[in-house]
Amino acid sequence: MSTKNKLSSAQTKELLAILKSRFEKNKDRHKNIEWDKVQARLEANTERLWSLYEMEKTGGEPDVIGIDKKNGEYIFYDCSPESPKDRRSLCYDRAAWESRKENKPSGNAIDMAAEMGISILTEEEYRELQKLGNFDTKTSSWVITPTDIRKLGGALFCDRRYNTVFAYHNGAESYYAARGFRGSLKI
Repeated sequence: MSTKNKLSSAQTKELLAILKSRFEKNKDRHKNIEWDKVQARLEANTERLWSLYEMEKTGGEPDVIGIDKKNGEYIFYDCSPESPKDRRSLCYDRAAWESRKENKPSGNAIDMAAEMGISILTEEEYRELQKLGNFDTKTSSWVITPTDIRKLGGALFCDRRYNTVFAYHNGAESYYAARGFRGSLKI
């Protein structure tokens, strides 16, 4: 593994303390899951720990939201109240970014997620997250867009308004200061 995707012992210790504190403050997100087991899994997966660090560093406030029933992996989602602040003002994907002739954003959501080693939430995952609290009441988040919609130039995003979760469409090349993306990671 390259040192690029490896945390120092100080970074690891700091991140584990943040994650443990968040885990304990939000027990309703992960009933019947024990922190000690989560921590042991994290310590055994340093590359994934690096991805969680990237999620944290960009404002995502990752937290455990469940266990994958197929393989027993812990599932982390970005649980920041609003779309992660350092992952906003991005168009949807590279093709959309390349299609912009002027006023290009700094990047795109799909590539940034891949660089971080995480996945962008699907619409279904986004709706599951919203069952755990009220997220994106002032912002919105890109979600994985079906291929047939993307081929036609569109992309999907979601938010919560009027105590309801909405899914919308926009041109994939669009970007807004209040739109980012939320990620997931399994460990």
